[in-house]
Amino acid sequence: MQRLATLFFVLLLVSVVQLGVQAQEKAPDKAPAATSDAEQIKQTALDYIEGFYEADAARMERSLHPELAKRIVNRDDRGRSTFNHMGAMRLVQLTRVSSGKNIPKEKQQKDVIVLDIFGNAASAKVVAANWIDYMHLAKWNGRWVIINVLWENKPAPAAAAN
Repeated sequence: MQRLATLFFVLLLVSVVQLGVQAQEKAPDKAPAATSDAEQIKQTALDYIEGFYEADAARMERSLHPELAKRIVNRDDRGRSTFNHMGAMRLVQLTRVSSGKNIPKEKQQKDVIVLDIFGNAASAKVVAANWIDYMHLAKWNGRWVIINVLWENKPAPAAAAN
């Protein structure tokens, strides 16, 4: 009788294990993983440029580290290089006063290219309506934010010939 009970127990155990294996094989894939770093970086860059175009200061601010440095090198009247910069607060203020809303929707270019990601550092390029931004981003408290922007104006379009 004891042998029969042991045999029954072993068969029951094998059946349960086999059912568990089959259930795992048939189980749907795991829930999709959180978006990739590249997708998060692209979204941060879009918050930056679309926030500017839409005069959405909160969206712009969300994309920036508070110590952001946005810089450009220009030329003065004598052809000498000049250096201009602004911080996060100034950029948020410019966004709030609708600077980007002056650009017609059909000209609001917002092409984002993630150039490189390594650990918690990344670089991206945003091609906008009249300028190009080269960005450094960092993963700060679990989210990607823009730390530095070096930008350059696009050349003015040539006048149409008659």
